[in-house]
Amino acid sequence: MPIFNIHHITRYEYDRPVKESTNEIKIYPFQCPDQETLQHELLITGHPEVQVFQDYWGNRYGSFNVLPVHQQLVIESKLIVRTTAPSQLRINFHGSWQQLQDETNTQLLLLELASSEPIAAQERINEIARSVQEKAHSVAATVEAASEYIFKHFKYIKGITTIETTVDEVLEHQAGVCQDFAHLLLKILRTLGVPSRYVSGYICPNKNGMRGEGATHAWIEAWIPQYGWAGIDPTNNVWVTNNHVKLSVGRHFNDCTPVKGTFKGPAKQKLSVFVSVGYEDGHVFEDLNNVDTYQQQTDNEMADSFSAQQ
Repeated sequence: MPIFNIHHITRYEYDRPVKESTNEIKIYPFQCPDQETLQHELLITGHPEVQVFQDYWGNRYGSFNVLPVHQQLVIESKLIVRTTAPSQLRINFHGSWQQLQDETNTQLLLLELASSEPIAAQERINEIARSVQEKAHSVAATVEAASEYIFKHFKYIKGITTIETTVDEVLEHQAGVCQDFAHLLLKILRTLGVPSRYVSGYICPNKNGMRGEGATHAWIEAWIPQYGWAGIDPTNNVWVTNNHVKLSVGRHFNDCTPVKGTFKGPAKQKLSVFVSVGYEDGHVFEDLNNVDTYQQQTDNEMADSFSAQQ
């Protein structure tokens, strides 16, 4: 049961004073049997009161305001978490498609997460879905095959996509980062009728090395009949065990944005996101993203969306 020390700093800097910043944060560990929060401290500019709620998907989120004039907003999370999932999962690889249909039809949430709207390149998605299903003998095997397909046919390249990149564009690029691969896998699985949800969190140090470790990360969870939610990471083509820390879940990235909000003022803003993950043996993995934004509207929307783009 490894213990991780996770330090996550989101920093907004403005070229002129702004005011009335209203924000929503989803940087609380997801409450589930696979992880245990040992300590969590939040430090926010101006020390505002944070109201904590639970959303439709079961995520904890905080809401706060920074009303006085300011030229910097820093949101710092210091988390110590123990992951309690076994290193070897016992996923049900015998669950049939009929069992999946029976379970999905009795739960409204699963029905919602199994539906998929067609995209411009839907026929390409259909081809991929058919090919992975033909090679598999069960729902879990199909999920695994779909993850493997993405891992083998799409390159992991930072900087060529953004948070607004669509699945159509990912298919065109044949490349992307964790968020892109998660959305692509969701589209494939939902096309097959497999309830699936987006997951935002951290990928922690692994002796074999993993793409995206030491930073915020994204993967998906698929509903496996007679088992439940099983996480799978298409960026690394692994089932999720105790090297992933989960923050939030939802239908897509917008349901899991770590930080988003609005402010008043005609200012340009600069966003930087720093994440470090410390392991029990003293190793520390760090990642820093600097993002320049040029929004100058009176009521600007800002999002720490790049924190999931690793």
